[in-house]
Amino acid sequence: PGPQKKPADTSGPSNRGAGMTGSLRTPDVIPPGDNRGPKFIAEISSNHNQDLSRALALVDAAAGSGFDAVKFQLFEIDKLFAPEVLEASADHRARKNWELPREFVPHLAERARSLGLEFSCTPFDLDALAFIDDYVDFIKIASYELLWLDLIRAAGATGKPVIISTGMATLDEVREAVVALRESGCQDITVLHCVSEYPAKLENCNLAAIDTLREAFGEKVGWSDHSSEEAVILAASLGWKSDVIEVHFDLEGSGAEFGPGHCWLPQNISVVISKLKDAVFAGGSSSKEPLNSEVSERPWRADPGDGLRPGIAERVKAQHPSG
Repeated sequence: PGPQKKPADTSGPSNRGAGMTGSLRTPDVIPPGDNRGPKFIAEISSNHNQDLSRALALVDAAAGSGFDAVKFQLFEIDKLFAPEVLEASADHRARKNWELPREFVPHLAERARSLGLEFSCTPFDLDALAFIDDYVDFIKIASYELLWLDLIRAAGATGKPVIISTGMATLDEVREAVVALRESGCQDITVLHCVSEYPAKLENCNLAAIDTLREAFGEKVGWSDHSSEEAVILAASLGWKSDVIEVHFDLEGSGAEFGPGHCWLPQNISVVISKLKDAVFAGGSSSKEPLNSEVSERPWRADPGDGLRPGIAERVKAQHPSG
């Protein structure tokens, strides 16, 4: 398994046009640094419908939509809900049909990596965590398990990057989880703001909390989306500078969890991811120097003496073309 985040490119800008004079840079290279936009995770959740062909197709669609990683969930309802809940609730018992068959996991991990995607699977119990350890590139802890510090410590002790979602949580509860990860030896922590509402209403997204998490813990931060709103993804990415964006993802609207309205479809999210990559590309660097594409226009700026274009030096050259 590889790292959660690829190392920053330290090769520097391209040397194309190295023969040019002056301080110029090429416009088609994003300089090293953090201006690369967020990592996008496709959360498949239970939209696989316990069908391996469909699950693999979801991985393929995630790659085709521009995601950087794909994630499933591994749980068994008997280890997820208290016995009295299952006895009393037919709806909860029906979630047996949402379980991911364990035998799918190696195939999904292999397909993801063959397509250049990182692979993960959220564990909902300690046994599930032990099972996925050989297959995942990072571990994701769901909002509902944030208080279960034994699971969080065990995830941190794997040595893999750990991402935690923080829906419903107070800042103190998040702090306990982050401390548990640090004490377990985890060196790569990401804290995602999340609203556990399905779908999350625009007025409830409270994206400013992303900055609160960044300032409180000094770790990577981001947004786990339940809104399915393009404006929210754009704002979380560009306005609040998320390191990670996680969205729920379905193939065509037939997934087990598509109904509530918090899942994205490929044709929708691919446009958003493409826009964001273009926006990051347009961001360039903080350097303010002439670009190669501007060189031919520089002589045509107003002369500082008489205010006329082009500058006097260029006028003289025009009058005496032989030099």
